[in-house]
Amino acid sequence: MMAGIKNASHVKLFSLNSNRPLAESVAKEVGIPLSDASIKQFADGEIQITINESVRGCEVYVIQSISDPVNTNIMELLIMVDALRRASANTINVIIPYYGYARQDRKARSREPITAKLIASLLETDQVDRAITLDLHAAQVQGFFDIPVDHLLAAPLLANYFYNQKLTDNIVVVAPDHAGVTRARKFAEILKAPIAIIDNRSPEEIERKTESVPKYVIGDVQDKIAILIDDIVDTGVRMAVSATALKNFGASEVYACATHGVFSRNAMDKVNEAPIKKIIVTDSIDIPEDKKGPKLVELSVASLLGQAIVRIHNNEPVDSLFVSSDNESAKI
Repeated sequence: MMAGIKNASHVKLFSLNSNRPLAESVAKEVGIPLSDASIKQFADGEIQITINESVRGCEVYVIQSISDPVNTNIMELLIMVDALRRASANTINVIIPYYGYARQDRKARSREPITAKLIASLLETDQVDRAITLDLHAAQVQGFFDIPVDHLLAAPLLANYFYNQKLTDNIVVVAPDHAGVTRARKFAEILKAPIAIIDNRSPEEIERKTESVPKYVIGDVQDKIAILIDDIVDTGVRMAVSATALKNFGASEVYACATHGVFSRNAMDKVNEAPIKKIIVTDSIDIPEDKKGPKLVELSVASLLGQAIVRIHNNEPVDSLFVSSDNESAKI
């Protein structure tokens, strides 16, 4: 049971438009109603925000994922923070369950921007006091900020699904590429399972950037339940071809899981056509009904975010929310 929030009268919780269902669930977990704000657009697309209650001297939390429509949602957040600051809020904390642009975390080629850093700079220029986010695509994005950043982990929650389904025997955790090995290893530690890696670094893949099925799997997946783990499912291609490769190498079943279900365009169609039994994601992004399918399982991060809010407000340590190596921490 979550501990109560102390002196709640000066705490305000706002939701913008990206993921109101999650915000409502967080408000219920914390025991504070969502505060009233109006978010409208002019005919030309300009965003207008009006805060309909006093926030003077308050500790404010704003929930907004930087998801599709990405640029509209980041502008909503920046404008809301400006409105709160001008309304004399004492502290402004932004909760960003999905940090859009995090994949642009470095210069991979000449003359490229580092857009993840730009977003951090915009939030700091807007005078945000603290950011709370979930499973950043690259851990170094946390270091792009000069304000406190609480980087929460969804791995225990995702692992808990497999414990509840009693899918912990004869399993192997699989990284869909070499870049995801660290994530897979940490997830495997929670499930006490071995790991495997999809080797998609063949010259043909690198040169042509094809969507062909990888020809090599590093590790033993024969007759095992394979669990693909990633932070984001966007187009669905990587999960689909990885699942096919695992079946080709003898996996008995394939599950896919990721923190953020972006599901761009026809991603769910690709997942449904692939040999994936279930795909497990969190509700960090509000997935439209027309993008959901029979294979989709959604887990809520409302309790995790709610615990973070309560502990931050009560000046209590939040380090236990970052635990990912003890399988007991998965059972929340």
